[in-house]
Amino acid sequence: MDAYMTNNGLNDEVASGNDEINRKLRTNFDGKIVRKDLTKSIKEGANVPIYVLEFLLGQYCNSEDSSIIEEGVKNVKRILADNYVRPDEAEKIKSLLRQKGSYTVIDRITVHLNIKKDTYEAEFSNLGIKNIPISEDYPSKFDRLLCGGIWCIIQLEYIYNEEDKNASPILIRKLTPIQMPHIDINELKEGRKAFTKEEWITILLRSIGMEADELNEREKWLLVARMLPLVENNFNLCELGPRSTGKSHLYKEISPNSILVSGGQTTVANLFYNMGRKTVGLVGLWDCVAFDEVAGINFKDKDGIQIMKDYMASGSFARGKEEKVASASMVFVGNINQSVDVLLKTSSLFDPFPDEMGTDTAFLDRMHCYVPGWEIPKFRPHHFTNDYGFITDYLAEFIRELRKEQYGDVFDKYFRLGKNLNQRDTIAVRKMVGGFLKLLYPNGEFTKEQLEEILQISLEMRRRVKEQLKKLGGMEFYDVNFSYIDNETFEEKFVSVPEQGGGKLIPEGMPNPGQVYTVAQGKSGMIGAFCLESQMLPGNGKFEKTGLGNDSKCREATNTAYNFLKANAMRISGSISTTLKNYIVNYQDLQGIGMTDKLALPTLIALCSIALGKPTTSSLVVLGEISIGGTMIKVDELANSLQVCLDSGAKKVLLPMTSAQDLATVPSDLIGSFNIIFYSSAEDAVFKALGVE
Repeated sequence: MDAYMTNNGLNDEVASGNDEINRKLRTNFDGKIVRKDLTKSIKEGANVPIYVLEFLLGQYCNSEDSSIIEEGVKNVKRILADNYVRPDEAEKIKSLLRQKGSYTVIDRITVHLNIKKDTYEAEFSNLGIKNIPISEDYPSKFDRLLCGGIWCIIQLEYIYNEEDKNASPILIRKLTPIQMPHIDINELKEGRKAFTKEEWITILLRSIGMEADELNEREKWLLVARMLPLVENNFNLCELGPRSTGKSHLYKEISPNSILVSGGQTTVANLFYNMGRKTVGLVGLWDCVAFDEVAGINFKDKDGIQIMKDYMASGSFARGKEEKVASASMVFVGNINQSVDVLLKTSSLFDPFPDEMGTDTAFLDRMHCYVPGWEIPKFRPHHFTNDYGFITDYLAEFIRELRKEQYGDVFDKYFRLGKNLNQRDTIAVRKMVGGFLKLLYPNGEFTKEQLEEILQISLEMRRRVKEQLKKLGGMEFYDVNFSYIDNETFEEKFVSVPEQGGGKLIPEGMPNPGQVYTVAQGKSGMIGAFCLESQMLPGNGKFEKTGLGNDSKCREATNTAYNFLKANAMRISGSISTTLKNYIVNYQDLQGIGMTDKLALPTLIALCSIALGKPTTSSLVVLGEISIGGTMIKVDELANSLQVCLDSGAKKVLLPMTSAQDLATVPSDLIGSFNIIFYSSAEDAVFKALGVE
């Protein structure tokens, strides 16, 4: 009963909160809001872009009176039924136009200049007619007509001229773009002052069709992050995650200023610049170019990815004799077919990209933001709102207007970034901070705490990119410990990425006797962490190995260790018996990269540890290897190995003396993260590992 009452109380609270939001919306943004359930109910039956629908709903259903809304919805449905051109009914519409002499249609119009005739001509997408003369006033007023086309309401006339049979009988009497021609940005900034941060996020999400009350705080932030490419110039965002999480919905349906390149197949001419026609491609015409299904991205031109890299870094590209500048943001969305845990262990989070992109660190380093799509829920009907939000067109236009403003340097007053961020990281974080501020606080009024919240999520989104680069590019990208410093208190705060986990592979505190951690190159070629666990039983000197499978090299290395112990046990301790005890050692590949064959030294330490009942020192990783004669073998790729030690949670590293000269190749702050213990022989390694002086 109590639970029921509590739940009811919560629902009432949400409802009254929504009433308050709607009241404020009507007061501050009257005529720019629409009930999203109306959009949804009509959208499901008519395949028209949302901004077309909401333009009509904003005109006919701008009221609270249910009878007016009902009448308005009927009108909108009638207009769509009568005027929206379905491609399969194109011929019927042309016939009606001929019979009546005039007809109003809703269609997508593209205009081009016919140089031979020196006239502008329109092409109708669904109606399927082209070369229709159009007044030059329209393309000069609405230049988007020339750039890929826009949806319009067009009044057509049909006048057949017997004398001039070559002339088109179809004429355009009036054309109204279904997009807001002007927007008062100051009105938006003033209106924003009436709302709290939580209320404003709710409105933004409802404006793109999502119900904020069904999402937790983290999910709301991630959905807002999807809007960053629309509000920031030259912003590169990547989102990979499961299906049905609405990754491409925003770029396809909501924003009339973005274009979704489906299927991934494209050309340099289409995307950047057509040298034959001397026309700029999609990046010059749209605010945001989104690639759906990144796995299928394929350039017909060999230099496509190079030009894309150049553009993503600088916002310009060279074609022919000149350099072209554009401001379009790049978005890459796609599906992850495996769980995140598996991807993190076996490859990288960029794995779904085609090979020439997914392993190219120079390309991936240009990615400003990686949205973790796996944290966003699969959308069900209750995730879509029935409440008021901005007309999509109004939202798109004020977002577009905000692209002109720069807020990226605002945090310098309160915070400075840590030393691990290089120039590219800094640019990425500044762009994200600027983007979030424009979306959430367009009026420029926010507290230090609110700014800190934005800074934290921005650092996390960039660090996710850096973590994967470190995996692919090794030591070049070792500096991933992103942080920011408070200018007042000088306190440094570090930001982590949730999927890397706070749970380290190497736990803190003393391990059990016979438990040893090592870091080495696995079978896949990647460097990873391995754990050895041992048991000792009364017996006759047998040595059992589990977890190695049939790998002969691994078994050889473990036998080397046992044979060395049999020969040198007395030099280590008189209480180690290799004749009256049986030993079992279990080998675990902690990161799923394939077992290593560098196991002789770790096995020797594990056997001595269990035989003496003495654990190794806390948070220790053993590096290096020995031969049957006890010769030390130095560590391959020392810098990368130490980086894996750090990521795995090690605080002490046991290192062969032979590797001391290689420390010059390791960044000093990485060396400073450990207590490094050098050993000069196999016996010395055992003593130092067990903390015996």
